Parts: sequence; structure tokens; C-alpha cells
Amino acid sequence: MTDNAVLRLRNERLARATRPFLARGNRIRRCQRCLLPLKQCLCATLQPHPARSRFCLMMYDTEPMKPSNTGRLIADVLPDTLAFRWSRTVPPDELLTLLARGDYQPLVVFPASYTAEERKVVSAPETDGKPPLFIMLDGTWTEARKMFRKSPWLDSLPVISVNLAHLSDYRLRAAQASDWYCTAEVASALLALAGDNIAAQALHAHFTLFRERYLAGKPHHRGNITTAETKSI
Repeated sequence: MTDNAVLRLRNERLARATRPFLARGNRIRRCQRCLLPLKQCLCATLQPHPARSRFCLMMYDTEPMKPSNTGRLIADVLPDTLAFRWSRTVPPDELLTLLARGDYQPLVVFPASYTAEERKVVSAPETDGKPPLFIMLDGTWTEARKMFRKSPWLDSLPVISVNLAHLSDYRLRAAQASDWYCTAEVASALLALAGDNIAAQALHAHFTLFRERYLAGKPHHRGNITTAETKSI
């Protein structure tokens, strides 16, 4: 599998760039598909899985460029995942067309604590009706809150809020609170709630492998510390 919506969005962002995007660890030679260091590349392990649920990623401008982004892991496992660059004023036509057709049960994924009282909030999708379309706001928490507040074209849609019972396994960026989780973790939980258990397990396994290889590729990761450095720990 060499193509999906997130990869296309990344290529579009690269084409628009007027200067190189320098993420942390930009000196490391990376696979240009999975963005992991070449020796940690996981492209050979990718296995798409079918699911009744569908995802739509609304990605903040530079998010597809970041090696630490986990939203793209969803598209690795579920190839029909949609991905768009977020705009406050110009919603993506393809998403609006999909919503107008009424084939899916659209749900904006966001914590209930940030949602206005008058907005409908659910804790699980309906499993006996239309398949869910999970709309995820993919960026830092500051960016995600901005997207949630300033996307009037999403205001009429219900919100789904997921409460994960365990602390996040995500150690690639610093979380600002213990109950905040990365995009792939939440997506895996949503798949399980929707009854897509095989896809949920596949995404969780893909995320776990990605996290392990990402951390192993960091210069100061314990597994990469020299013998001389280890003695001083």
C-alpha cells in the first residue's frame, strides 16, 4: 500500500512549501512514507483491514509533515480514511457532499468537557443504524481546541467523547493532562465501541509498533545510548 489521503495531503503541503519543513530530528535520514528513520522503517509491516466505521481527519496545516503524527496510522490501517487541511472558512467540498448524502452517522470526536451544554454529546455510536463517520481534529491540543471552536460548519454535528480507562501510551509529544490521548489511541477505542474489533486491534498493534520504533530511532533513547554513557546513568 503506497497511497492514502494523508500521504496525498502531505505531498500537497510539500508542494506548497516555500522552504523546507524542519521537524525535530530533521537531520535523521527518514523513510519518506512512514517518516521513521530508515533502519526503523515499518512500511513492510503495513496491513490494511476492513471496517464498517470510517474516519475523516481534519489536519492542522503542518500536521501531515510531523514524524510524531499518529493520525496517519489510521489511514495505514483503514485506506478509505479521508484527510483534509483544516480551514476555518472553507470546509472541504468532499466532506460536505458526504455529509449531505446521509450515508453515515457523523460524529465529531472531542472531549465532552470542552463542549457547550446545548450540543449533543454521546459516549458511543449507534451500532444498529448507519455506519459512523468519526471526524477527528488532528493537531496539537492547542490547535485541536482552535479547530473545534472555529469550525462553524461542524457545529450542528453531535460530539462523541471517549473516556479511556488507562493512561496514554503516547510518549512522542508531551501531553498537557493525563486524560488526553493521541489520535491513534482514540481511533482504536472508537473502532472497538463501533464493533470493529479486528480493525481496532490492528490499529492498536500498528500504533504500538510505531511508538516503539519511533522511540528507538531517537538519538537519546536508552536503547541507543553508548556503553560509556550508560555508566553515568
